[in-house]
Amino acid sequence: VQLQASGGGLVQAGGSLRLSCAASGRAFSNYNLGWFRQAPGLEREFVAAISWSGGRTFYSDSVKGRFTISRDNARNTVYLQMNSLKPEDTAVYHCAADNPLTGWRPNSSGSYVYWGQGTLVTVSS
Repeated sequence: VQLQASGGGLVQAGGSLRLSCAASGRAFSNYNLGWFRQAPGLEREFVAAISWSGGRTFYSDSVKGRFTISRDNARNTVYLQMNSLKPEDTAVYHCAADNPLTGWRPNSSGSYVYWGQGTLVTVSS
């Protein structure tokens, strides 16, 4: 599966953005999906994840209550709604899909084998 993230941009603190990640290929609904981010000089970190059916979602403590992950399997797209943005949310955001044949650890980058190219989110203070 190929992933293409979009929706990043420059926003003031307190604002909102919605990221999208469109997938090509078949059987999108078989994949568990995640969003990760990487700020300059820092390691990649988990943001949110959603199960193949959309029935289970997971969030890092730093975004819980502010971000919402969702998916539309009919459109082969996963979304990340980001509200109440903070300067520390500034990063390149990547979407990722797991290997459906192996165990899934939602917050572990090692569980994901397909990665999008990333979209930059910049939050100004």
